[in-house]
Amino acid sequence: MFRDLTFPATYMGLLAAFVGYSASFAIVLAGVKSMGATDAQAATGLFFATIGMGICSIWLPAVTRIPAAVAWSTPGAAFLAATVALPGGFSEAVGALICCAALIVVTGFIPALGRVVAAIPKPIANGLLAGVLLKLCFAPALALGTIPLLVLPVLLAWLIGLAWNRLAAMPFAVIAFVIVLFFAVNGDSGTAAVETQWLPVFTPVMPTFSIHSIVSVSLPLYLVTMAGQNIPGFAVLELNKYPVNRQPLLQKTGLVSLLIAPFGSVPVNMSAITAAMMAGEDAGRDPAGRYWAAIVSGIAYTLLAFAAGLVTSLAGLAPTDLITAVAGLALIPAFVNSISAAFSDRDQLEAPALTFLIAASGMMLFGVSGAFWGVVAGSIVWIAKSLVKKQST
Repeated sequence: MFRDLTFPATYMGLLAAFVGYSASFAIVLAGVKSMGATDAQAATGLFFATIGMGICSIWLPAVTRIPAAVAWSTPGAAFLAATVALPGGFSEAVGALICCAALIVVTGFIPALGRVVAAIPKPIANGLLAGVLLKLCFAPALALGTIPLLVLPVLLAWLIGLAWNRLAAMPFAVIAFVIVLFFAVNGDSGTAAVETQWLPVFTPVMPTFSIHSIVSVSLPLYLVTMAGQNIPGFAVLELNKYPVNRQPLLQKTGLVSLLIAPFGSVPVNMSAITAAMMAGEDAGRDPAGRYWAAIVSGIAYTLLAFAAGLVTSLAGLAPTDLITAVAGLALIPAFVNSISAAFSDRDQLEAPALTFLIAASGMMLFGVSGAFWGVVAGSIVWIAKSLVKKQST
């Protein structure tokens, strides 16, 4: 096994971990805080999400010998950030996270459930994902109007990184974010907290469960995690000609998600972006040895987990608008991809449009979020148009 370890695989694994973490830690923090988490609870959730990512990124490649990249559910965290907080507060949100993880586990053992999710028309699934991401993608523009001097350096760094290499955009933005905090944000007490609290003070949360939270949060979170992360992640591996047995991978990521969910952690899942980095030739000439890139990324994630307290304290020094602006920048590529894919079928434009608009609106019906109703409405329109088209032919 160790003879397969190469410098390209090590380098690409470290780069993938840096890109994956820096591009989305702000989204994870924004998501759990939006659901009512305190700073200590948010730091705990970030720690366990990163540890879960690290465990799976070591476990799965070591067992399968393929570069099975794992990430936390970035679109899921974005969905939480855009969702109205549950009446039961963060404890009810934790209950919803547990139920979502349980659904992923069940999907791993019942292939038919996975086929049901895969049967959702891709334009509708992408319309849902685009609608979930839209609100947070507005954040950079909104922050530019309220705190321009703080946001402009971050935007400029993001643009420079984007012009150089798409994968460098968010790391450059995060570096600029840290520099802005260092020069523009004052507060001795906050500085002390950053210097001393590397690990969070683990804060247990007693979950509460309700039908409302399952329908309004667990189901949409499950759908965006499956449609926005797992299915594309499998596809990237298959496109690179790696054999993928989906059910065991879903079982393992679902089980780890279930173990970390009680701590307020978003689910972990297969990754598409980092998988593309680690499954290609940049991770080594021999495809059979590229699984080491994923293992190295898992080791890096595990080490990064121990900085959760530091990262959360650092983020706590920043204005909320600046944090959400960084999160929004990270989501722009995902939004562009999803909105493009949503309207790829010229004969079926209304269904994904309806899904997108309802999911993005933030509406609630019978206490259930628009993400759920968007899928329902879009599916009805899709089926109706398909039936009419069949009858006319």
